[in-house]
Amino acid sequence: MNVHHGLTDQRGFTLAEVLIAAVIITLALVALASVVPIAGYAVQDGNQMSTATFLAEQQLEQAKNLPWVGSPANDCLGASASSTAAPTVPAGGTCINGATTINAGGAITWLADESAVTNFPAYARTVRITDCSTGGGCVGITDAHMRLVTVTVTYTPLNPAPATGTTGPKSIRVQMAVSQR
Repeated sequence: MNVHHGLTDQRGFTLAEVLIAAVIITLALVALASVVPIAGYAVQDGNQMSTATFLAEQQLEQAKNLPWVGSPANDCLGASASSTAAPTVPAGGTCINGATTINAGGAITWLADESAVTNFPAYARTVRITDCSTGGGCVGITDAHMRLVTVTVTYTPLNPAPATGTTGPKSIRVQMAVSQR
């Protein structure tokens, strides 16, 4: 008879046990609630970084496919006069790209700085072309038939909660060496 009594015991929980369980569940929910905004920020930051990388790679592909041939001289890749200047057609060269012709010293419009990328207004993009004939900024390459294309995409990420405002701009920089065809 004692065995039967143990299986049908319907005592339930005491008030102290219920209160302790409520406190433990409350602490777990508060901890979970503080993690959710941080996880949301991480997802947003990853999305922005992926978008910036996509925009940089898109511009690299465009630069890689531009005409740059030696004879006759057709240089639509150009070179930047400094690290702050957009690319221009080098002295003695001409750029003929489809119906567009740009003479020496002219700005290469399709590689111009963008303060707001088309369809991505929160992103800015710059392209710098370094002539590798001097080897100065080409990662150890010294070759007159090589150029280093550097694309930088800048955006402003959101702050992680509970902070407000923004953290300041972030940049993604992608580089590629291009050879003359």
